[in-house]
Amino acid sequence: MQWHCWVQLFRMRLCVTVLGVLVLLSGSLALEDSCLGGAHHKNAPGPERNMRECFTYSNSSCCHANFTEKLVSPVTKVDNTSWITCGNLSDRCEAFMKKIECFYQCSPHAAHWVNKDYPAGFLNVPVCVSFCDGWLEACKDDLTCAKNWLTDFKLDIDGNHCQHDCVPFSKMYSNGTDLCNSMWGPSFTASSSNCACLQMDAQDSVAVPHMLHSDSKSSSSAASQEKACQHVWLSKEKFTGKQEQ
Repeated sequence: MQWHCWVQLFRMRLCVTVLGVLVLLSGSLALEDSCLGGAHHKNAPGPERNMRECFTYSNSSCCHANFTEKLVSPVTKVDNTSWITCGNLSDRCEAFMKKIECFYQCSPHAAHWVNKDYPAGFLNVPVCVSFCDGWLEACKDDLTCAKNWLTDFKLDIDGNHCQHDCVPFSKMYSNGTDLCNSMWGPSFTASSSNCACLQMDAQDSVAVPHMLHSDSKSSSSAASQEKACQHVWLSKEKFTGKQEQ
């Protein structure tokens, strides 16, 4: 019995040590989060209670909770941009559109890719191809009349209007990569990485520090950061699994 207690105590201390290492590693890699400069962005990220959507960012949010009321289903329009120019979106498609909007409005990570010429936006945010493929799969039968939602609509004081016929997403975009690289112009770029890219979920908090410290000009550095990212993520999953047992 005494030996069993010592074993249990050792395991508990080991788990605490592993968690401490992960926290220190994340802290040493992380750069200070901040917010974009859009109409709904806060001056600095912070916790938000009573969010109706975008729950991933509730502990450190760049949007106020009342903004998320705009994203309660069914979503028809966000500010002056209609989501239903070709009819209501399916539930699955709308869910992916919400993830994109939540990242833009609420994520404390988005400003790491801020557009220097337009502080309310960002450029070339790396999104995992698996997310892009899932997005297209969810929206393949939904309709759109614009490939680039920033430039292909006719815009006036009433919002955005079609200039072309409505076609299925699966016809407008050749694959998930095309969707991520096109719908919001140069805002996103599809990444072939398995870890050092965004999934618009809790995994981003692990991936972002490695993405920011990866030297894009060095393939060996990028490979090293990818390996480190996967190691930390797997270790976090294992530790979480042990706690749940």
